[in-house]
Amino acid sequence: MEEKSNISVFDKKTLTDKDFKRLSDFIYSNYGIKMPYQKKVMLEGRLQKRLRHWGFKSFNEYCDFVFSEKGQEAEVIHMIDVVSTNKTDFFRESAHFDYMTNEILPLYKEKGVNQIDIWSSACSSGEEPYTIAMVMNEFNDNNKAYLKYNILCSDISTDILSKAKQGIYRLERIENIPLAMKRKYFLKSKDTQNPTVRVVPELRKKMSFTRLNLMDPKYNVPTKYDIIFCRNVLIYFDWETQEKVINKLCEQLKPGGYFFLGHSESAINKNVPLKQIRPTVFVRT
Repeated sequence: MEEKSNISVFDKKTLTDKDFKRLSDFIYSNYGIKMPYQKKVMLEGRLQKRLRHWGFKSFNEYCDFVFSEKGQEAEVIHMIDVVSTNKTDFFRESAHFDYMTNEILPLYKEKGVNQIDIWSSACSSGEEPYTIAMVMNEFNDNNKAYLKYNILCSDISTDILSKAKQGIYRLERIENIPLAMKRKYFLKSKDTQNPTVRVVPELRKKMSFTRLNLMDPKYNVPTKYDIIFCRNVLIYFDWETQEKVINKLCEQLKPGGYFFLGHSESAINKNVPLKQIRPTVFVRT
């Protein structure tokens, strides 16, 4: 909202239907993000800053640049940073974390597993993987367990990955977290004008970060995973793309490993190697 208010009506550029189609087709074919015509105004607004950055006088100039060799190197990542949606919260869809605590982690403890590898495949600004880390630590502390873990955090946006790596959030972002956990896992800034918190180093060192496009033909990740979170990103893809993405993620999921989707997503009736055990919770077959 602030960005729009800073744009003069005389500075704002108009996105034609032709240029919108050029951009939306490119975004869909390369990144799987659906951009129906209803999102034309949104796309026009979000890209104004990129036009000003390069000094372009029209979207036509911007499109020609994006599709040039130089633009592919210098601008496309920034464009996707602006276009991609990054809405998330700590303990979002908390039933998943309850299931981890009450079902998955006790099973791993009982089996004598001492290392759990977890992948947050659309980590956004980091709330999801840091929540996972808190869940792991709380389970260990409350059950005298010693489950070691590492979390891979990936996203298409380099800008949002940078924010996730810093682990700094506005104070109000952690309002829904119990007080004891706030004190345990967050360091409060001394800035009373702009109060922020930072995730403690103990959790930050459990994270590794990498830029990854779920539309890539193969995912270059370092290992096979026990648990994969892919929540609230498939809704931007069509059915066929969803199926392809789930299958590629499952290639990196150990047999018997757990797969979490967002509350409005499903793998039911898709040709994927997953068995549903709870709503939006699946096991790799």
